[in-house]
Order: sequence, then C-alpha cells, then structure tokens
Amino acid sequence: MQKGFTGFGIILILLALFLVSSVSFGQEKAKTEGASKEGKAMAITRMVVGTGVDNREPQGVAEKFPAQTEKVYCFLEAKDIPQDQELTLKWYAGNNPMGKTALSVKQGPKWRTWAYKNLRGIKGDWKVEIKTSEGKILKEAQFKVE
Repeated sequence: MQKGFTGFGIILILLALFLVSSVSFGQEKAKTEGASKEGKAMAITRMVVGTGVDNREPQGVAEKFPAQTEKVYCFLEAKDIPQDQELTLKWYAGNNPMGKTALSVKQGPKWRTWAYKNLRGIKGDWKVEIKTSEGKILKEAQFKVE
C-alpha cells in the first residue's frame, strides 16, 4: 500500500477547492447585486400636463392652455419602484391650493398613471406637484391657462 497523495488525488483536491471557491464567490456576488437593486430610489422619469390620455400615453401636451379648456391631465411615469406606494398630486392656481389626488404606484421597473383637474375657467399660472406620503416633492410641472 502506498502512503501519501498520488497525482490523481492532488487533482481531485484542487478541483474540489476550485468548485467550493467558485460557489462562494458566486453567492457573494448575488448578494451584492440584490442589495444595490433594493437600494435604488424611485425616479419620476416623465411628468407632463396635457388635454387627455389615450392608450396610456398623454395627448395634447403643452405649457399653455386656452381658458375654454375644461380639464387638464397630469401624466407621470415612474421607474425603479422599490415597493407599492401612494403618491399625491397637489394642484395650485398661483399659490392657492386647488385640490389633491392620490395615485398608487406598484413595485416594479416602470409604472404610468395620471389624474385630471377641472380648471373651471380659472386663468393664470398653475402648477402640479407630485409628493411622497412623507411630503417630499419628487417633481412639479407648471402650466398657464390664458
């Protein structure tokens, strides 16, 4: 009987060490990638005001609307939504609050939603803000009714 390692035994040990190290490096990489995706903040990539929404896309997008426009739509697109959440659209005519609308966005890579506001013939500078449930303003759009 021969004592010690044979060439074949050494190859088996090296192969086993290589496989174990590959598995642990792969697991570590997966943990790191998962953490970075969870840490991403939601972004409002598009927020526009228009006269309608058709096939989930805004229509009549403008910065100025005639006074006879009955209502305008605020359309927004969010990306990298880490969890289901509720956002609030706050509408202002000048500095006067004119109402708010709650909008839900769902966890995922992209979500589009919209709400409308009856203008009631109120002329002047308007704005609409999108806020988190904590009150942080994510983005705003300004428009004018003439």
